Amino acid sequence: MSRVSKPYEIVERALELSTTDGLVVIADEHSSANLRWAGNALTTNGVTRGRTLTVIATVDGAKGTASGVVSRSAVTADDLEPLVRAAEAAARGAGPAEDAQPLVSGVPSSPDFTDAPAETGSEVFADFAPALGDAFARARAGGRELYGFANHELNSTYLGTSTGLRLRHDQPTGTLELNAKSPDRTRSAWAGRSTRDFKDVDPAALDAELAQRLRWAERRIELPAGRYETLLPPTAVADLLIYQLWSSTARDAVEGRTVFSKPGGGTRLGETLAPLPLTLRSDPHAPGLESSPFVIAHSSGDSGSVFDNGLPLAATDWVREGKLKRLTTTRHTAALTGLPVSPAIDNLVLDGGGERSLEEMVAATTGRALLLTCLWYIREVDPATLLLTGLTRDGVYLVEDGEVVGEVNNFRFNESPVDLLSRASEAGRTEKTLPREWGDWFTRAAMPALRIPDFNMSSVSQGV
Repeated sequence: MSRVSKPYEIVERALELSTTDGLVVIADEHSSANLRWAGNALTTNGVTRGRTLTVIATVDGAKGTASGVVSRSAVTADDLEPLVRAAEAAARGAGPAEDAQPLVSGVPSSPDFTDAPAETGSEVFADFAPALGDAFARARAGGRELYGFANHELNSTYLGTSTGLRLRHDQPTGTLELNAKSPDRTRSAWAGRSTRDFKDVDPAALDAELAQRLRWAERRIELPAGRYETLLPPTAVADLLIYQLWSSTARDAVEGRTVFSKPGGGTRLGETLAPLPLTLRSDPHAPGLESSPFVIAHSSGDSGSVFDNGLPLAATDWVREGKLKRLTTTRHTAALTGLPVSPAIDNLVLDGGGERSLEEMVAATTGRALLLTCLWYIREVDPATLLLTGLTRDGVYLVEDGEVVGEVNNFRFNESPVDLLSRASEAGRTEKTLPREWGDWFTRAAMPALRIPDFNMSSVSQGV
């Protein structure tokens, strides 16, 4: 075993090797476990382990501070000095960093900084796997086939800096995606869940939900493009609002490039975006959605800065009671715009005060409406309005007077999430959900279903 093998030891040794003005070291210890299945039978499973080390060197020059960032995987003790020297060389060869700030200091150390990294393994599926097997049996007896995968990851991040920070965060991330198909493959339904430990996932309930959707799809109804009253489930709301969050950088708004820019200059902070009392917020300590309580930035960009590594994070309302309250900033962009420091946080919650479940919202529908399953292939059309386009997938259902009467064709949509908030006529009960489009990058979300009186289905799609 290497003389320097523990994550905290690697961080400490890298800091000792530094010859520049400042150094940030991030050690990520990663483990994952997964199950995959098709046709009501498990197909593969696996467990992986890995380590990535990121070194950020800073050099103070006459014209400002420069930074150099180098990341490598599977780092051992022998790799440390070359890695640190490479980061230092990158910093010395770079021009002054626009986002340069003094490295963060004065944050109390994590008490578990020297502890071994947390790890996941196949045991995380100890209760889930047998329940999944029971779901296979029920699906087989019911004439449907289940496909999908379950994945659990645990990332232990160790952050050390030359200013004395010694911070550690363990992040569990679990996702489950389940598809049910009819034997002739003409009908398909999808359900997904986000979880920290797979103890709150019920395969039987998911299978029952999918079985109902396949029954709805036995009747097929063709509808033209147009504007329809539409019930957006929590997963679809999450995908739209995550993109809105990613597009809410203060600097871009101040410079007139986004939907949050005020005509004539400035931002729309303080404006009412929604007549409903909607609050869009992030909180690193939100129950069931816990995320890092400090900034972890492996690179600098529009919404993050390597100089902010270790900066404490606090609960933040982006929209409060319908009004735009905050835009995302780094310390650098906060100084540029004169706005509060509001770094991005790795979860998102929308509260609307509603108490109805999606099923209850369907039952309360008068006249005709569409019920979506999820959105797919979302792309930006116009940043000035945040107009997005995308497709519906795995089931669009027609609701008539509180009853689902069949499945309709898929559509391409054109909508802005900001505009949708202004037109929503009802928000349901907030619940934890898995964003389908952005689930590879952002899984910690809780959203209500939203009722939109006139959702724009711009064209018919042949997608499934």
